[in-house]
Amino acid sequence: MAGAEEGLKQRKVGSTAPANNLQVSRVVVPTAEGIKRDQALDKHVEYEFGGPWGVVAIMTGFPILMYYLWICLVFYDGQLAHPTSVDDIQPFLLRMWEHIRVDASPNAYAWKVYTGLIVYQLFLAWIMPGYMQEGLPVPSLGYRTLMYKCNAVGCVYTTMITAALLHYYNIFRMTEIIDNFGHLMTVAMIYGFGVSFFMYFITVATGNQIRMSGNFIYDVFMGACLNPRIGPVDLKMWLEVRIPWVIVFFMSVSGACKQYETYGYVTPNMAFMCLATWLYLNACAKGEECIPQTWDMFHEKWGFLVIFWNFAGVPFSYIYSVVYMASHDPSNYRFSTPTYVALYLTLLTAYYIWDTSMSQKSRFKMQTQGITTYRKTFPQLPWGTIKNPSYIQTAHGNRLLTDGWWRYSRKPNYVADWIMSLTWGLVQGTCSPIPYFYSVFFIVVLIHRCGRDFERCAIKYGKDWEKYCSIVKYKFIPGIY
Repeated sequence: MAGAEEGLKQRKVGSTAPANNLQVSRVVVPTAEGIKRDQALDKHVEYEFGGPWGVVAIMTGFPILMYYLWICLVFYDGQLAHPTSVDDIQPFLLRMWEHIRVDASPNAYAWKVYTGLIVYQLFLAWIMPGYMQEGLPVPSLGYRTLMYKCNAVGCVYTTMITAALLHYYNIFRMTEIIDNFGHLMTVAMIYGFGVSFFMYFITVATGNQIRMSGNFIYDVFMGACLNPRIGPVDLKMWLEVRIPWVIVFFMSVSGACKQYETYGYVTPNMAFMCLATWLYLNACAKGEECIPQTWDMFHEKWGFLVIFWNFAGVPFSYIYSVVYMASHDPSNYRFSTPTYVALYLTLLTAYYIWDTSMSQKSRFKMQTQGITTYRKTFPQLPWGTIKNPSYIQTAHGNRLLTDGWWRYSRKPNYVADWIMSLTWGLVQGTCSPIPYFYSVFFIVVLIHRCGRDFERCAIKYGKDWEKYCSIVKYKFIPGIY
């Protein structure tokens, strides 16, 4: 990155320095043109997501949709339920409410388990040693680079060992998680709403808000704070990994345990979901030092959009296939051996492209900061780091990667990520359309996010972005789109 550097609490990047010296590493100032463009990006100019009315619709509509899909999956054989006539509308709604009241009440078990997970993950994140990673320069902090304590690997596998011991000694049976899916989902939603509003009020009260629109509900949705921290724990990075993907993995394990207790074996389909969710959780943990290099960390604020989605949206709407398979006979979704081979190969191929493309981009950003020593967590896949990559040097001061997977597509990681999401639905075949919700919803999110990203890049890089687009022509799939 071009520009002068001012030392601030200097430390060796990648060290295991004490967490109480976390705040900032240094100041990395871009060019004058870069500062001008960053100032434009750090102002609220226009509403996204349909403005205040749009975010109200999302905040009310998505929880309702989550309840509806879960009810259909568990109580209507995985098929989309609907009123049978106009006269049945009110009884239908009452039936829906009864399922929520009885089978998704925020009971003591759900509060104990979900709160226990949050407390345990915060505790582990606080006390366990970690790899210290420098983030990107944050314009709103005067281009200071924050330090991030990356200890997700230790925390995740400590959690797995803890869960295994609790299950083995019958203190906490893994099968109970999938049996209490509805109750846990409601508690997760309450946390999502509660933390979102709390963070808005505490941020405004302390005067740390940034990029505000002036509309209350819209600012709650988008967020008021950028870098929320408790001691050594960066809450935004913590919530991105430690809660959603830990729950997704343990839901899959819970489904496998339930199958084993019921039938005496685990189906290849459920084993597939255990593998798929482990791959994703492990990737987020072992590549945690790459997260501070992302747009999410240095630009996106911590509001309902991110908080609710990580507390409730991801863990309770991505694994409908597990919920279906745990409550239905395996004969409904038994495949031929070649089909299983194709399914597993598709998952592993997509994972390889996703993992290495994310690694290539993040390590390229590290290289621009002078960081050339990387973590060696398992697995380190071939082509995860590009030596002497080609790139475009921008007037802003940043560099745009045009090598590796990124020479073929502007978002190769999105393509691979979506293919993985599709396999999570394919694993149960055509038994129910509901497990495909993840892939359908995800492609809509990715297209919307790409639009946001490309628009901001056009503002940030100007003619350099046009040059980049002329070199990397395809947004998603090379040769197609």
